[in-house]
Amino acid sequence: MQAWVIGNWKQNPATSHDVKALLDDLLTAVSSKEQSDIAACQLMVAPSFIHLTAVNERLKGSSVLCAAQDISAHSASTGAYTGDCSAQQIADAGATWTILGHSERRQYHQESHDCLLQKMTHALTQNLGVIFCIGETQAQYDAKQTLAVIDAQLAVIKDLLTQQPELIEGLPARLIIAYEPVWAIGTGKVPTVAEVSATHQHIKQTLASFNAALDNMTVLYGGSVNADNADSFAADSMIDGALVGGASLKAESFLAIAQAFSRAMA
Repeated sequence: MQAWVIGNWKQNPATSHDVKALLDDLLTAVSSKEQSDIAACQLMVAPSFIHLTAVNERLKGSSVLCAAQDISAHSASTGAYTGDCSAQQIADAGATWTILGHSERRQYHQESHDCLLQKMTHALTQNLGVIFCIGETQAQYDAKQTLAVIDAQLAVIKDLLTQQPELIEGLPARLIIAYEPVWAIGTGKVPTVAEVSATHQHIKQTLASFNAALDNMTVLYGGSVNADNADSFAADSMIDGALVGGASLKAESFLAIAQAFSRAMA
């Protein structure tokens, strides 16, 4: 089983020039590493929509994959939905994966269970892999509601399989779960490795209960992951990689995280 380290660039960088510079640094760093340094780790970056095509073109021929940060819930292809990008358009732009359910989308755009169910259906029917984000708020964590919140969020996948059981085919290779405690994203606050490990174990057991084909799914940790703490997370067998925010905007720190997980997988 390989590790995954995915960079969510969010609304960064601001200009095409800065995107090119970041990609140049990343690809130079990747090519200069010994093959064994990151051999057990799949890298992926998720730029904003406006830079998606250019990033995909720049990454062609490299080992780094390209993902979108979201897709439209309204249509898988086309329609009168101003400002939205469909799964078909995202795939045509070169992305092979999309992030769905990020806490910032849930918070700022009030994305609901039904909305995410539609998005996941559109992504999978257009052959996009899905990085599905789940996680609890500080208040929910303090109230010891983490697992209940996660169960409610994972119910999107249960409903997907109930409504469209044919989508189970190939799903283990096309679905990644990213556990991101909302209170840890960009705050510098980090749960203990033991807490993350126990939560990941619960996530994997819950997914397996939906369908036997979902046994031992890939589950990443996200939330203030950086080069300094990556080794501790990577050392735990329940943590299959990282969804990285700010640390993915510097090639050096992003690659250091990838090296940590690659070493742990060796």
